[in-house]
Amino acid sequence: MMTRFADLAELVRAPAALSVPGDVLSGAAAAGALGRRTPALAGASVLLYWAGMAANDWADRRLDAVERPERPIPSGRVRPATALGVAVGLTAAGLAVAGAAGGRRATAVAVPLAATIWGYDLRAKNTAAGPAVMAACRGLDVLLGASVGPARGRGGREAPPGARRLVRALPAALTVAAHTWTVTALSRREVSGADRRLPRATLAGTALVAATALGRPDPVPVVLAAGYAGRYGAAQARVLADPSPARVRAAVGAGITGLPALQGALTARAGARLLGLAVAAAAPLGRRLARLISPT
Repeated sequence: MMTRFADLAELVRAPAALSVPGDVLSGAAAAGALGRRTPALAGASVLLYWAGMAANDWADRRLDAVERPERPIPSGRVRPATALGVAVGLTAAGLAVAGAAGGRRATAVAVPLAATIWGYDLRAKNTAAGPAVMAACRGLDVLLGASVGPARGRGGREAPPGARRLVRALPAALTVAAHTWTVTALSRREVSGADRRLPRATLAGTALVAATALGRPDPVPVVLAAGYAGRYGAAQARVLADPSPARVRAAVGAGITGLPALQGALTARAGARLLGLAVAAAAPLGRRLARLISPT
C-alpha cells in the first residue's frame, strides 16, 4: 500500500512545526546573531523536529495500538519501517542542513540536539526525566540559532564571538525550555487525565515564563507575552476545573500552538520587534491548521 502524503504529514505533526523556527530566531536575536544563515538553521530545526515526531510514533507504536489506534502506524496507514526510515532520513537531512549553513559551530549544537531528541523518544519519555529531556531539546534548539552569526553586528560593530553568543542566548533558551517542561508534563496525562496538582504547577510555571519574557518595558514583548500567558493559561485553568483527558489534550495543544507568541516576545525583547511580530503570527495559523492535523 502506498503511503499518502497526508498520512506522513500526520505522522510528523506537520503543522506543529510552525512552533519551531521561532526557537532559532529568538536565539539568534538574543545573541545578536541574526544573519543570512539564520533561515537555513531554522529549516534544519524543523527537519529535526519532524524526525523526532516520526521517531516518537515508531517508538510508541505498540502503546498507540491500544491508546490511540487512529494514529498512522497502528491504523496501518504508515508501516513501522517507513516511519523509522522517515525519522532517520529527516535527522540526517537536518544535520546536513545545519552543517552546510553553520559549519562546525552549528554542527556542535545540532548533533547534541538530535541525540537528545532520539534519547527522549527511545529512553527518557516515559521516565521521570522525560519533561526535563524534552525541555533540553527546545533549549538546544534556541542555542542553535546563536551558534553562528554575521561577521559584523549592528551598526557595523564586530559581532560577538561564538561562546559569548551562546551565553547571551542562554536566558531565552531557559525560558523556552521552561515552557516546554510545562507542556511535556501535561502531555503525559493526555490519556489518563491529570491530578489537579499538575495544572497548578504548570500554571505557576507559565506565569513565571511570561514574566521572564517581558524584559525591559516595551509594548511589543508585553503584548505578545500577555497573549501567550492568557491563551495557554486559560487552557490550563480549564484543566484545573476539569482534569479530564480531553481538557489536558486541549491544554497541550494550546501550549504547542501558543509557543510562537512566547518566541515572538523573546525576539522582540532582543530588539527585533518586527521579526518578533512575524514569529508570533505563526500562532493563529498554527491553531487553524491544528483543526486539520492534531499537534499532540
